[in-house]
Amino acid sequence: MSLVEDFNSYRTKMNDRIMSSDNLIIKRLFNLDTNCYSEGHLNEATKEMLGLACSMVLRCDDCVKYHLGKCKELGVTEPQIQEVFSIATLIGGSIVIPHLRRAVEYWDELSK
Repeated sequence: MSLVEDFNSYRTKMNDRIMSSDNLIIKRLFNLDTNCYSEGHLNEATKEMLGLACSMVLRCDDCVKYHLGKCKELGVTEPQIQEVFSIATLIGGSIVIPHLRRAVEYWDELSK
């Protein structure tokens, strides 16, 4: 399996497991997350790029992968992604560089 398939498979499996617990608070948080990224005053792609930048600064590799996948689905281009990478690395500082490496690797995999 590829890096992308592994991530998506694990994410789906565990989300299904989490949702099966029927925890109302968790369900509400998941719903809030879904609704936050839907079309509004900002388009979905812009919101995903914001999520990507924030996730890189917060150093959450799973979140970075998720937002990269959504960006790819929404037609975000390589130059746009590179600008997001630049902003996130500038804001987060050198500690973001390892996450940048993994983000570039994942984007490359998505782009195959």
